[in-house]
Amino acid sequence: MILPVIMAGGTGSRLWPMSRELYPKQFLRLHGEQSMLQETVTRLKGLGASEPLVICNEEHRFLVAEQLRQINRLSKNIILEPVGRNTAPAITLAALSAIDENSDPLLLVLAADHVIENTEAFHQAVQSAIPFAEQGKLVTFGIVPTGPETGYGYIQRGMELSSNAESVFRVQRFVEKPNLPTAMQYLETGEYYWNSGMFLFRAKRFLEEMATFRPDILQACLKAIETLEPDAQQNFIRVDKESFSACPDESVDYAVMEKTTDAIVVPLDAGWNDIGSWAALWDVNNKNTEGNAVTGDVFTHNAENCYINTDEKLVAAIGVENLVIVNTKDAVLVIDKSQVQDVKKVVEYLKSTQRREYRLHRESYRPWGRNDIVVNTPRYHVNRITVKPGGQFSLQMHHHRAEHWVILSGTARVTINDENFLLTENQSTFIPIGAQHRLENPGKIPLELLEIQSGSYLEDDDIVRTQDHYGRC
Repeated sequence: MILPVIMAGGTGSRLWPMSRELYPKQFLRLHGEQSMLQETVTRLKGLGASEPLVICNEEHRFLVAEQLRQINRLSKNIILEPVGRNTAPAITLAALSAIDENSDPLLLVLAADHVIENTEAFHQAVQSAIPFAEQGKLVTFGIVPTGPETGYGYIQRGMELSSNAESVFRVQRFVEKPNLPTAMQYLETGEYYWNSGMFLFRAKRFLEEMATFRPDILQACLKAIETLEPDAQQNFIRVDKESFSACPDESVDYAVMEKTTDAIVVPLDAGWNDIGSWAALWDVNNKNTEGNAVTGDVFTHNAENCYINTDEKLVAAIGVENLVIVNTKDAVLVIDKSQVQDVKKVVEYLKSTQRREYRLHRESYRPWGRNDIVVNTPRYHVNRITVKPGGQFSLQMHHHRAEHWVILSGTARVTINDENFLLTENQSTFIPIGAQHRLENPGKIPLELLEIQSGSYLEDDDIVRTQDHYGRC
């Protein structure tokens, strides 16, 4: 049995302003009809794999759960990392949770934020890898390079092994990201592949190698997973925070793959791209006759080879070329495609000045729905809120702010102290400072409302929760 293990951590800062710390690129619809996580899960159809096991950060848990629910793949299959500790500990947690006396699945380790254009070729590569993984080999998938890329690590192939479908090789060595002349030399030899970070191996075999090469990581993960804590909604698997925080930070390449004598590389030529920059996203998207890849309300004139993506407003680009223009509700990025790696300088500036734009979008997603901050001033906020059917706020109070709720559409069940009542379209209510209150959507359609907050302090840490349906503090 193949158990897909999907790594969904990371912040994707190179795709700011669309990708942000609390809503990174793996949860965005950047290429295709679904989010990158959903595309990764959907791509598994036809492999005969079980439900995927998704590993993500604690802060992203509701995003992952909602996106899996949307494609009907949510089944108590989300492992929460209390802190990030790189890929070796994450895969170790997955392997430990997957095995028992009667089960030793093949773990197909995938990243949640890769594009693979040719699903059939991807499936063929996995099928070619299965016999070797079943024999105890640790298989990695090497991307057939399309140019002298300096942003990826490389894998040098060794002796060819027999395979019924396509060539399979022993791994000669892993090499770090090269400079351009070295990358060109690699391509000329035909012996090198890009390191994709995708793997296939038996869970127990991987743990054997962890015990050999990094027993400290294995022991920390064993301790962290001793007493699994199910979430209030039973969709999440929680590990012990203190034990896992003590685990060394290490990639699976350094921990195992570069040390094992059983590493195998299967070449993969399937239109792979890790979407590591805005230029890479321009590469994989459809373009018009002027070479522009556009999304949203865009007008161009004498513009060539640009990537333009706008959330709400009209963007007009005239007489420009080779630009990336990205417009979100609260930020605009304009950058030459040749300098997209410098997007990180914007993120560094936002962090150093404690601006919220590196971490949050104006519109944020919550377990009950979403919240769009329409007006944001020191003394009052106006939020447009959407509560999905069955969604509800926590039972809460505030020390510093009062709230007005104005219903735009749908039906709300409101609790204020000891009162319970329904509100419908064009009705409103007032919640004074200190009042216990909750809002629920008992209906079958989304509930839309305006929330007007006013007071001397309006930050989220003034939310004092008494009860919460989603297990939040």
